[in-house]
Amino acid sequence: MGLKVMLVDRDAERSAVLEQTLKEAGHRIVAKLREGEDLAAQVQRHQPDIIIIDMEDPGRDTLEHMREIGRDQPKPIILFSDRRDSDYIQQAVQAGVSAYVVDGLARERIMPIVEVAVARFRELQALRDELVEAKTQLADRKAIDQAKGLLMQRKGLTEAQAYQLLRKTAMDRNARIGEVARLLLSLENVL
Repeated sequence: MGLKVMLVDRDAERSAVLEQTLKEAGHRIVAKLREGEDLAAQVQRHQPDIIIIDMEDPGRDTLEHMREIGRDQPKPIILFSDRRDSDYIQQAVQAGVSAYVVDGLARERIMPIVEVAVARFRELQALRDELVEAKTQLADRKAIDQAKGLLMQRKGLTEAQAYQLLRKTAMDRNARIGEVARLLLSLENVL
């Protein structure tokens, strides 16, 4: 199944090469934007699978739009540019660019670049998801330990009994045990 692609380019000739190559590969162009449009709002509106930006000299506004997309609605972003400034390239990568391509837009290079950018983005997203899950598990464990200690102190329970009470409460409420532990701790702070 093809990708839904958003193109950003002010040069109609370059954009036509990109568009034709992508369509021939089975992808669909869902939006064509000019430089300066609110990229984040257009991404929200069109929900592309990938964003391809082709600009000779992208500016700070473009970077800010990419940061906003990376933060709020992550998508693979390919940036074709003539700008060789290593500081800017570093900022672009930090802003969420999956591929930064200098030295023009060669038709035969487009699809391999798209494929690598999408694969790199997916791998990075999987790592981010794993990190979020690990942080959540760590926070849950800390909250559970604190809640067990509170129950042991207040109700005179053993550690096993305190854990069983948390677990039963979580099951009764159809919630995660970490959520129940955090709720108990927040109620203790209020009282």
